[in-house]
Amino acid sequence: MVKIKDVADSAGVSTATVSRVLANKRHVRQEVKERVMEVVKELNYRPNRVARSLRSQKSTIIGLIISDIENPFFQQVSRAVEDTAHEMGYSVMLCNNDENPDKEERYLHLIRDENLAGVILSPTRQTADNFSEKSDLNIPMVVIDRRVSNAEVDNILIDNEQAAHTLTTHLIEHGYRRIGAIFGMGSTTGRERREGFVRALKEHDFQPSTDLVKYANPREEDGFNTTMKMLQLSEPPDAILTSNSLLAAGALRALRESRKAIPEEIALASFDETTWAKLVVPALTVIEQPTYEIGRTAAELLIKRIKDPKRSNREVILKSKLIVRQSCGCPQSEGDL
Repeated sequence: MVKIKDVADSAGVSTATVSRVLANKRHVRQEVKERVMEVVKELNYRPNRVARSLRSQKSTIIGLIISDIENPFFQQVSRAVEDTAHEMGYSVMLCNNDENPDKEERYLHLIRDENLAGVILSPTRQTADNFSEKSDLNIPMVVIDRRVSNAEVDNILIDNEQAAHTLTTHLIEHGYRRIGAIFGMGSTTGRERREGFVRALKEHDFQPSTDLVKYANPREEDGFNTTMKMLQLSEPPDAILTSNSLLAAGALRALRESRKAIPEEIALASFDETTWAKLVVPALTVIEQPTYEIGRTAAELLIKRIKDPKRSNREVILKSKLIVRQSCGCPQSEGDL
């Protein structure tokens, strides 16, 4: 990690001068300011403001960086993190990265610079696929919802591939043959769920169709638009699977605006249990993720790591549940995967 002395040495000034420049104080010549700031930029120096003044104190604030605060999945996870942290004497700073790696990077550096105790992160796909460089931040960290590579951190997951396989198999076993699927773009979660979907099709001698298997931004409007395009095909799907509740809401709106009877003309199934999934008619078949348990486990593991940085890493895979309702033409039932 670059220190203030490194900046001072490279700029040929004292550490006190660097401090005055960074604090934008007077009595520093303009040429010196410009030289110092050029070195700051070259070395990517980031002053740890809290650590400078509170070196002897330990923070009791943890960061939580999620992908989309509008997604009910992350709302429920955030609730659990906050509840658990409060019980253990910690507060939570919530950040939303919008699946944007630049925004995520900015928040991670903010958490480091403000000397927060640690961070729970739902990483963007770019970060998840190349996580090793994030370890240089030296922040106690727990990763949720997405599998990361080249990293030694605690990881809280469900088996996304198997869950999608189970949901797809359920549709196939109940007579659906042209199954459309919409997966969230920009995350490892969507990629893993697509793999489970494709595996289930191939096990039943079906080939996935490029017209029916789509990636989309995990938002309601994208679910609506993608579903409308599928319905306009010369051979439209007889069932649609979506990989989160926002995409499901968009798909449901498209089916209703197109006056498609569910499940008589087309079935609908999705990931994520929400308050509305069991209230719509017909009620929605879903994969229920253990959202509260994900958040609670993540907070507990992070605080343990804060207190014991040398603790060995853990990967925790939690069980999800298939809840069968009338949107796929089946009697209601449920069971763990």
